[in-house]
Amino acid sequence: IRPLVLGEIEGEYCFASETPSLDLIGATYLREVEPGEMVVIDGNGLRSRQISSSSFTAKCIFETFYFGRPDSILFGRNLHLVRKEIGKEMARGHPIEADLVIGVPDSGISSAIGYAEESGIPYDVGIVRNHYVGRTFIQPTQLDRELGVKKKLSPIREVIAGKRLVVIDDSIVRGTTSRKIVSLLKSGGAKTVNMLISSPPIVSPCYYGIDIPTREELISASHTVEETRQQILADYLGYLSVDGLHKALKAEDREFCDACFTRNYPIKPA
Repeated sequence: IRPLVLGEIEGEYCFASETPSLDLIGATYLREVEPGEMVVIDGNGLRSRQISSSSFTAKCIFETFYFGRPDSILFGRNLHLVRKEIGKEMARGHPIEADLVIGVPDSGISSAIGYAEESGIPYDVGIVRNHYVGRTFIQPTQLDRELGVKKKLSPIREVIAGKRLVVIDDSIVRGTTSRKIVSLLKSGGAKTVNMLISSPPIVSPCYYGIDIPTREELISASHTVEETRQQILADYLGYLSVDGLHKALKAEDREFCDACFTRNYPIKPA
């Protein structure tokens, strides 16, 4: 489910969750460790053995559009190019009359570029991120999350004032972050804020290592798209479909775990 990559530096082997870690230390990327594979490194060198096998894999689809760095090669794919294709898929599914496309930093930027390329609407930087603030949806309290958004993001008023915006973000979890983003953009003078999400609605928790909250806290589990749009104060709200996400990833059948969108858990929770 979680990714693991193998690298080599000066005759030694190393492992990381993402390929940029290998780049940082000057290691050469060799390959990904396969699901069910055991890799052993000892005085005799490196050897591997497939200790379990299955007719399908369950690679975390959340890694592709949110957690992974855009310069990562993850599950055999460059994530920047994957996210651009996601943006193009959204442009085909959600054509909008607008003046400008912007991405919510950082994981919405590549998809925003893809949307702009496919739609012909200009792309620009309309929001700046403070890189000293971490992920907001995994903060412990509601107040922490709201303060985190204010400290993390700032609109560029001279870019967005009077503009009809297409705003690309990676996901909506509770809805509070999206509401703050829409409010920031409108307070910065945006004429309309059309929010597009580069993933399907999150309707179910993750039990495999991502801190997605309980079903009761997930706004999409209990609200329609229109109800969510009203909650976050957007002029339009659209999501990428599950099929659209798999299409953008050029995914093989049953390659990815998408249980947070479909409730179809590859390993049933206890």
